[in-house]
Amino acid sequence: MHRTLHPRLLYVMGSLLLLSLTGCDQGGEAEGVWQAYHQQLSAALDKNDIDRSPPPNIGAFPKRQSVLFDISETRESLLNVYALRECNITSLVAARNNQLGRVAPPSQQWLYERELWQRLSHCWNTDTPDELSDENRKRLRDITLNKTTQLPYVSWNAIFDSSEWEKNFSRASQPLSASELSPSSETNDIEAGLNALLYLRNMTLHQFDRQWQQDSSQLENHLKTLQERPLTAELLRSLMLATQRLDEATSFLQSAEQRPCLPAWEHSYPDKLKQNAYAWLSGIATLLDSHPVTPPAQWQRYYHDWLSLEAAHAPWQNFQHALTTHTTIRQQFPACRQTASD
Repeated sequence: MHRTLHPRLLYVMGSLLLLSLTGCDQGGEAEGVWQAYHQQLSAALDKNDIDRSPPPNIGAFPKRQSVLFDISETRESLLNVYALRECNITSLVAARNNQLGRVAPPSQQWLYERELWQRLSHCWNTDTPDELSDENRKRLRDITLNKTTQLPYVSWNAIFDSSEWEKNFSRASQPLSASELSPSSETNDIEAGLNALLYLRNMTLHQFDRQWQQDSSQLENHLKTLQERPLTAELLRSLMLATQRLDEATSFLQSAEQRPCLPAWEHSYPDKLKQNAYAWLSGIATLLDSHPVTPPAQWQRYYHDWLSLEAAHAPWQNFQHALTTHTTIRQQFPACRQTASD
């Protein structure tokens, strides 16, 4: 006698098989969450599985030169620099102009420019200018004003000209798994990344604070954290995958001719994604807002299209809309009563 398996049993078997096949990588695990949910809905409606399409990739990060500011180089003769030796900048300028200084990474150039500004600013606010000739006093004033004007642009370039920052937006990335979105994870890469964004923000906010001491090792460690994995890209990919799967599930329910009961929805994954993506995108926004400069046009476009929390068609708002719409359509279906065996 031919027997047909109950839809709930088919769903359980399919979920187990699915997880065993896709649980070996983070992208597969994230996809597995949505496929299991789709199978739950199709079993409840006793219909074929939901048709799924792959979400598009995230946008390419702008070419580096298009998001940087042109900063003119300050040129002074060694004799003129030596004339300002009381400002304690001679050795610093010499180190910047030697072979190692000229090839220093953007982060180290940022540290140099900030230390140079600190020494010049401190010097200008002492009695030293009164002891200089009129020519050298004017030179000190002009250099100090120039470095004060340039420093916010230097700090912007230090971040956007770094390979660590660019790699955080790599398109060669996968959606995050549920375990990686959990704040109880033993190795919480998202929390470490948020701390890195916060340190960069604090350093930017304190760039004109002569009392705030910069730390080269901390800066490099935080940049290394951003380089180790492309969390910005992974969170964007997670939002886009979630949006795609939620829209597909919504269309599936809207096409139903009947309104059978739906089992409870285990939506911890979208909840965790919502929490972490908002924290991350907010962290980027506050870092950018700490820079008192108008960003280059190419970056403004990229930010609006991919990172904005407000733009209507950016991944965050698309996800929010998809989640709200799907929750609303589910409410049109009665909830299945749970039994002791459930």
